[in-house]
Amino acid sequence: MLLALATVWGGSFFFNAIAVQELPVFTVVVSRVALAAIILLMIMRLRGERLPRDRRVWVAFLGMGFLNNVIPFSLIVWGQQHIASGIASILNASTPLFTVVFAHILTSDERMTRGKFTGVLVGFAGVAVMIGMDALRELGTGIVAQLLCLGGAISYAFAGIYGRRFRTMGISPMSTATGQVVASSMILLPIMMLVDQPWTLPVPSLTAIGALIGVAVISTALAYVLYFRILATAGATNLLLVTFLIPVSAILLGTLFLGESLFARHFVGMALIGIGLAAIDGRLWRAARDVTIHPKGTPN
Repeated sequence: MLLALATVWGGSFFFNAIAVQELPVFTVVVSRVALAAIILLMIMRLRGERLPRDRRVWVAFLGMGFLNNVIPFSLIVWGQQHIASGIASILNASTPLFTVVFAHILTSDERMTRGKFTGVLVGFAGVAVMIGMDALRELGTGIVAQLLCLGGAISYAFAGIYGRRFRTMGISPMSTATGQVVASSMILLPIMMLVDQPWTLPVPSLTAIGALIGVAVISTALAYVLYFRILATAGATNLLLVTFLIPVSAILLGTLFLGESLFARHFVGMALIGIGLAAIDGRLWRAARDVTIHPKGTPN
């Protein structure tokens, strides 16, 4: 499920890059969450399920939709107007770094360890390398766009921690996925009508419409079913490690179909973020240590 989630989420950066060439930010984001909401509501109806009506649950849906859709979707699409989809996806891979820090402060069962602290430092060094020294001299359009994507990653981190409450509330992953995109649509629709005034926009091409359908069906509806199912069993930090896998598909799609290219510092930054995430996860280091201490063929 982690690999599947990484693949479909990686596709969202590709679809965004196509749609944003013809449509403004909020129109892209509203199309994404509204179409996903319709699809998920239809699936729930076919399965004989209903969304909860409890006011407390809908307050939680609104909070999750705001943190997991409204803020990050808008910031990332905004950023993708000026930077390549691969760069946006690599910056998005910093989400677990922020999650570790915030989970240490806000939760009692996901505390910071020495390995996680080291991983955070190395990962943030990777983010700094990616953004580059230009940020110290001036905030150009490209720098601002990267910072917007980084803001989306921070919002995702808060969402991963906030979303833990649905397990204790007894809300199914399907209801959570559907409820949050319905809530997001309710928040974003009036903003889109006020800011973008979609009735004044030219009719988008079939390519742009196809991108909107792809990002809604594949990268949102399907992705969130997987997201909340994994969150219910693996925890916020483990779930968001999937963000390191996302750039692989995003970079491949951007290179093959959009003609994008990345600089050496972007790959160095991604490598540092990857090392940091491996340190946070810890399993790779533990496996290497076990092999070193107990070589194959020797008794444990």
